Order: sequence, then structure tokens, then C-alpha cells
Amino acid sequence: MEAFLVSTGIVALAEIGDKTQLLSLLLAARFRKPWPIVLGILVATLANHALAGAAGAWVTTVVGPQVLRWVLGGSFIAMASWMLVPDKLDDAGADKVPRLGVFATTVIAFFLAEMGDKTQVATVMLAAQYKAWLAVVAGTTLGMMLANAPVVWLGDRVLRRVPIRVVHRVSAAIFAALGIGALAGWA
Repeated sequence: MEAFLVSTGIVALAEIGDKTQLLSLLLAARFRKPWPIVLGILVATLANHALAGAAGAWVTTVVGPQVLRWVLGGSFIAMASWMLVPDKLDDAGADKVPRLGVFATTVIAFFLAEMGDKTQVATVMLAAQYKAWLAVVAGTTLGMMLANAPVVWLGDRVLRRVPIRVVHRVSAAIFAALGIGALAGWA
């Protein structure tokens, strides 16, 4: 249960102000069809985070526990620093009409935007730390949905009220604490 709850919380916080959240806002403003967008985000996140979780689980089979502890600790501290750098959305092709429909366009755009993203990297690290693939993937997916679905339905009204800098700092502090904890051997 800890893996699920920690994964949900970390990803929900990390996603605020992230480029995929901005993409959610852009898709909602452009298409004004929330259900296919939210379902597309869910499908893309499940696929992306399932792969990331599998990579994290695989790492634990090839790296010894001491090396893994240092890699995870360093990775979490690096993630803390990364959280302090705000994302920007690339607007290339924003005015093209999708040929595949809103759902498929969302799945493809969201899956690609999530590649190498903070939340995907966090999923790899959490799966390696907790060795609980299903709990981590379920938690990170729920965290993504908690952060992105309201944006799709409520749009920029949500983003105007959320102090993104504060959320990024809190996220960075959590990642730093996880990194220090891993280096100290707490978990």
C-alpha cells in the first residue's frame, strides 16, 4: 500500500505545471471534448508507466542492492533538482486538425510527451525502490489522472489558482528526502 500511496502523491505533485499537464490544457482548449481526452490520457499513461515500471523492476534484477541504493539515492536527488526547472510546451503543429480523432490524438501526443518526462523517470525509480510493479504503476497512473483530469474539465481556472512554484518546491523536497533516505538506507 505504501508503494501505491507514495507513487500517487509524488506523481500528482510532480505533474503540476509539467509539460503533459500543459498538453492536457491545450487539448481541452482545442477540442472541447473532455471524455475522449481523459480516456486518451489514461490509456497513454497506463502504457507509458507500465513500460517504465517494468524497466524499474528489471533494474533490480541486474544491479545489486548496494549499487541500487546509491543509484536510487542519486536519482531521487537529481529529480529534486529537476523539479525546480519548469517545463514549457512546444506549440509546433498546434493548429493542425487531427486525422485520428480526439482520443487517438490524445493517446499518441500524451504517450510521446511522457517519454523521458519527470513522471516517467519517477515511475522507473519508484518501481526499482519498492519492487512492486503493479502498485507503482497503479499509483503513478492515478497521480497523473488526479493532476490532469481536472485540467481537462476545468481548464486554466485550475492553473491560475495553483501556486506552481510552491508545488514544485514541495515536490523537490519530497524527492530530496527520498534520495537522502535511500542513501542512508532507511527503506
